Amino acid sequence: MNTASSSLHFTGNFTQQEAIPEDAINAAIAVMQGGRLHRYNVASAEEISETAALEIEFARYQDQRYCLACASGGYAIQLALRAWGIRNDEPVLTNGFTLSPVPGAIQAVGGKPVLVETTSDLVIDLEHLENLIKTSGAKLLLLSHMRGHLVDMDALCALLETHGVDMIEDCAHTMGATFNDVKSGCHGIMACFSSQTYKHINSGEGGLLTSNNDEMMARAIVLSGSYMLFERHEAAPPAEAFSALKLATPNCSGRMDNLRAAILRPQLRKLDENGTRWNDRYDAFAGALKENSNTIELPERHAAAYEVPSSIQFRIPHFDDAQNQLFLDECAKRGVDIKWFGAEEPKAYTSRYDSWKYLEPSSLPRTDELLTRLYDCRLPLTFSVDDCALIGRIVVDVVQTLSAD
Repeated sequence: MNTASSSLHFTGNFTQQEAIPEDAINAAIAVMQGGRLHRYNVASAEEISETAALEIEFARYQDQRYCLACASGGYAIQLALRAWGIRNDEPVLTNGFTLSPVPGAIQAVGGKPVLVETTSDLVIDLEHLENLIKTSGAKLLLLSHMRGHLVDMDALCALLETHGVDMIEDCAHTMGATFNDVKSGCHGIMACFSSQTYKHINSGEGGLLTSNNDEMMARAIVLSGSYMLFERHEAAPPAEAFSALKLATPNCSGRMDNLRAAILRPQLRKLDENGTRWNDRYDAFAGALKENSNTIELPERHAAAYEVPSSIQFRIPHFDDAQNQLFLDECAKRGVDIKWFGAEEPKAYTSRYDSWKYLEPSSLPRTDELLTRLYDCRLPLTFSVDDCALIGRIVVDVVQTLSAD
């Protein structure tokens, strides 16, 4: 491979996130100085803890009545599944293209993941979904908005209503996104969000669960470890919703603490502004790739979708195995950290559904074909728009050089 002709190189760090905002740092310091880190440790019955305040603010942001803050996005999914009433070995439909915590949550609560094919736009295949609804007997879809890509939510909801199937949304990658001006997470019976470091708001680890359903949210609050202190949840159902289940629901402790909530509240206020910044960076990277659109494929966004892309995905279908490895190696040499979803062995956060050996084997030929040459690149806000344009040009340069050899 001849690379001497190109001097394009990038020196940024793909895992470096922006600093926690100063007002969030000050809020965290105030919590530490007060010593009241546990969400229920308040000075008086009238005081609203940082965690309860975050729940109020996020519920309002999501246009939902209820919110529960918890330890992680994966834990939020498990809570939602338990609150829905999952039974042992019950089939639950979910995306074949997702990250391991999604089917892992189904498995963890005793369910049976049933994997659905993926389209070229990296969203769930509605035709295959309908076939599986008819053959699996599943009454629940755990929809993963993987990497922030939104399927036609109106068509999906109509399909689920026709067949009497409920939906829980995994919105780890779609916080702040909308479909036809409806917030992602407002289409299903419950929605799960993440505040892990690489998500749209950052507390290291953390999760948020939203719903308008009284019974399910009451059950989730007790499951999370409320110790009969559920009345201290302001963004929660009324006390009578807890009457029949408070002593019949196990404590599976996984609460968020006040320190993480204090860090998140100021970040939530900047979420929409940051959504614009992420889109600017995505557009700069994607714009460079589109100059080589005959060999590099980008997923199409639905016209009704507003996405918040903190990463970018693209495919190079014509590459053979040797070119694939050279592409990854040469990008790395030039300072560009590209992940590949097609590897047989999981690497870091990228893995393929057939590497999750706790699942029953599935046949997903369309997803297999997509993943074979599907690449992924983070877009941290520590990168400028010009940085992202440069990274895109490096990718194009490497692809052109490999394609010419």
